[in-house]
Amino acid sequence: MKFLAVHPGPLMYTKIYLRLEPLGLEMVAQAVRQAGHEVRLIDLQADTWKDYEALIRSWKPDVVAFGCNYLANVPEVVDLAKLTKTILPNAFVFVGGHSASFVAREFLEHANGALDCVLKGEGEASAPKLLEAVANDRKAITKIPGVVTLDGEGPPAQFIENLDDVRPARDLLRNRRKYFIGVLDPCASIEFARGCPWDCSFCSAWTFYGRSYRMVSTEKAVEELEQVQEPGIFLVDDVAFIQAKQGMEIGEAVARRGIKKQYYMETRGDVLLRNKEVFQFWKKIGLQYMFLGVEAIDEEGLKMHRKRISLGRNFEALEFARSLGITVAINLIADPDWDRRRFEVIRQWCLEIPEIVNISVNTPYPGTESWHTESRKFQTRDYRLFDIQHAVLPTKLPLPEFYEELVKTQQVLNKKHLGWAALKGTAKIAAGHLMRGQTNFIKMLWKFNSVYNPKLQIADHQRPVTYEMKLPSAPQEAKTIDARQLFILPAKGRKGRALDESSEQFVEATRTGTSI
Repeated sequence: MKFLAVHPGPLMYTKIYLRLEPLGLEMVAQAVRQAGHEVRLIDLQADTWKDYEALIRSWKPDVVAFGCNYLANVPEVVDLAKLTKTILPNAFVFVGGHSASFVAREFLEHANGALDCVLKGEGEASAPKLLEAVANDRKAITKIPGVVTLDGEGPPAQFIENLDDVRPARDLLRNRRKYFIGVLDPCASIEFARGCPWDCSFCSAWTFYGRSYRMVSTEKAVEELEQVQEPGIFLVDDVAFIQAKQGMEIGEAVARRGIKKQYYMETRGDVLLRNKEVFQFWKKIGLQYMFLGVEAIDEEGLKMHRKRISLGRNFEALEFARSLGITVAINLIADPDWDRRRFEVIRQWCLEIPEIVNISVNTPYPGTESWHTESRKFQTRDYRLFDIQHAVLPTKLPLPEFYEELVKTQQVLNKKHLGWAALKGTAKIAAGHLMRGQTNFIKMLWKFNSVYNPKLQIADHQRPVTYEMKLPSAPQEAKTIDARQLFILPAKGRKGRALDESSEQFVEATRTGTSI
């Protein structure tokens, strides 16, 4: 059969700072191709709706699969599904991905028949089985693990047996030069491990994977790095190098084979301090940028997000990263309760440190513990506003003033790292990009004011809402929540985490919450 994979358009912050290749869809596409189907992929971050419509009219796929990893993309995917069914009424249309898995039934209700099913969990494991059922007996699709239809559900979602079995179909993207993150332009994405063993209250990575943690083999990781053409690499692991052994083995193999890349990765401050020698080694072989989720600059803020790492350790991690010469980006979570004084304190702190500072808004998501425990009443049911750039909870300041303070604070990043100041500091890099025809980074430097604007954000709240999401009925106490009810992939307990005993003990000592 002809199988078309579709990634929806960009979100607010991706219009400036990054545009990452749809790695998850590439993995699913490869799994389907390995099953013998004809496969194509289109990414609406880089292409347009007109491109999509032209493709389905000319190629006429039998199956169209949308990826939906971000809640804010739900309305777009629903509209695309309806468009698809109008043009290809006999095509089988489904959606999968992280956010789709947590709002499966709502998705189907919004689509009103335009979506044949939602596929929860890891698509590489179930998509080939789903296509086999579609080809032979569409009524049998509810026998496929992870399938949800309006008429019923299949068995629980399944894990892919081995992460080495499927690698991404990178050749299917025609606009590979359009993917970047900051200075790394162009940039490919790669996965060394999947899942997260921690349990932060604001995060749904661990609930999606049932607190599991699996790793790609060193051989496969390095083999893939050798095949990637882009000079920049973004490591998509939720927490890079939890285990020192894996980090060193891959790093040493990269060095032996003479692979020359520049790397951007995300990790925790306590992991960085625990495995210093790993990150020191990776600095030697190309680690340039690191994202640390500090989340808060006081102990009270860390406690709210259930980050069991002391403020002192976070600052120690920043100092260590600086000592390596790594450019660090940190994330702070702005709470809707912040007043003008709190924003000013944050601005002053941001100006005093050399790191790049990202400010996101506290946004409870389906699949997170905070979605069920947040006692403040949600102010909107518009999926599009659940993008960590809009306030969906009641703000202490009047909403226009909250956005004014938020954007003013985000301007700290703009003044320090974008515009002319950034161009002066990166003139050589920028010139090199232009000589290779790469303009993503250069364009990024002046986009801030056209995207981040308090008036535009207020206007976003006033848009007509076609698809309204279901909100939690009433807040619960954290201690009453059974994490198993949040999991998409079934929890396997200790055996589901490929961690040595030392790393497992470290994780257990630095997390709070569930006993799973």
